[in-house]
Amino acid sequence: MKSKEIIKRLEELNFNKDSYWVVAGSAMVLHGFKSETSDIDLGCSTPLADFLETKYKPSISSDGNRCFHIENDIEIFENWLSDKIVFISGIPTVSIKGLISMKRELGREKDLKDIELINTYLDKHKIM
Repeated sequence: MKSKEIIKRLEELNFNKDSYWVVAGSAMVLHGFKSETSDIDLGCSTPLADFLETKYKPSISSDGNRCFHIENDIEIFENWLSDKIVFISGIPTVSIKGLISMKRELGREKDLKDIELINTYLDKHKIM
């Protein structure tokens, strides 16, 4: 999914923009670090998670928060956020600092490569 498709899909969900934020690979696309991703990962507030639980059966993460699989390519994680939220094209998205922190916390090989990609982009464009 490219940026426009991510934005379209999120608008179709019609969630209050104060109750969710884009994270992971889809945040990388919205920030411009990648051109596309295969899915959309979101963080959400507890009230949105409460609402989602009326429609979807959650799994519970190791920290006790809920995770919802919406459709085939949207995953929503309760209270998963580091740093702050910024708006990109009107879409609430984890900040660059938060994205790096979350990727570092996950620590998977692909996440460490994403951090390298972000840092290379930031150096090249003299950001941060």
